[in-house]
Amino acid sequence: MGMRRSGGGHWGPGGGRHRGGGRGGRRMFESGQLRLVLLKLLDDEPRHGYDLIRAIEELTGGGYTPSPGIVYPTLSLLQDSGDIEELEAEGARKAFAITDQGRAELEEKKGEVATLFERLSSFGERHRKSDGAPIRRAMGNLGAVLEHRLSREGVEDELVHQVTAIIDEAAQKIERL
Repeated sequence: MGMRRSGGGHWGPGGGRHRGGGRGGRRMFESGQLRLVLLKLLDDEPRHGYDLIRAIEELTGGGYTPSPGIVYPTLSLLQDSGDIEELEAEGARKAFAITDQGRAELEEKKGEVATLFERLSSFGERHRKSDGAPIRRAMGNLGAVLEHRLSREGVEDELVHQVTAIIDEAAQKIERL
């Protein structure tokens, strides 16, 4: 299965979107693992498919978002097997709840589920630590200030040298961290 680039990440063969610092092409979920994650999330509270997608994204610190094309078929399989049931809804979105049969499966596989959620949490922690958003914001701010300050008519060479010295000093301080 190929990969499609899109926006700030890529769609991987595991049916989800990995952002920055990917997992070397490894799938987020191996066979049956997404099923367990969805069961556990539904055990916590009834949810719509979209809510489940967002919950997984949140668990991974925004580093992975499962695609609807993998979540909704898995929900259908869970419903067909009797592990979840559709709740009465007033809108077009279907909400699901776990059944006693689904809870029994979670209990039977609670070690695997705990390990799986620990892995998702660790992935999220690594993603949050490597997320360069604050640095990108600061660099953008610096660029905007430089463009504004140095684009004026009659900028003196002395000002250019002062700005250069400040930037060089900041680079040296960062290098020493």
